[in-house]
Amino acid sequence: MPSAQTPEDLPDQATALSMSGLEYMQKILSGELCGTPMSQTMGYHLHTVEAGRVVFQGLPQFAHANQMGGVHGGWYGAILDSCMACAVMSNLKKGSTYTTLEYKINITRAIPLGMLVNATGTALHSGRSTAVANGEVRGAEDGKLYATGTTTCLVMTPR
Repeated sequence: MPSAQTPEDLPDQATALSMSGLEYMQKILSGELCGTPMSQTMGYHLHTVEAGRVVFQGLPQFAHANQMGGVHGGWYGAILDSCMACAVMSNLKKGSTYTTLEYKINITRAIPLGMLVNATGTALHSGRSTAVANGEVRGAEDGKLYATGTTTCLVMTPR
């Protein structure tokens, strides 16, 4: 798991806009740029970056449990939002950025606390103003499908 980050570690927008989305994501993976602080809280990290495909690995712990002791639905949403949106980011041209417009998840089975999972996001469409991606959460060892998701992102090119 990457070390703790501070607000001063976050790159500014000019840094993000100075390179392609793939270059930006690769710099996060290599540790040259700070990754998403949310992932520290939620117990997942960037694992793989390719054009149009990003994988996060996660290990939900007791802190991510709901009142019944299962992994909270918000944890599934957070890791899926990250992998799908970053897959979109990996396809963006230099000078563009994105934000999530909407996402939907379907939980197909409960992830046991303490089980390592891979969340894979795949960009399906990368247009001038919108992008679409899907995602899957699978057990790292058992390969079973635990959740799926879809997202639509707004692509922005500041003037």
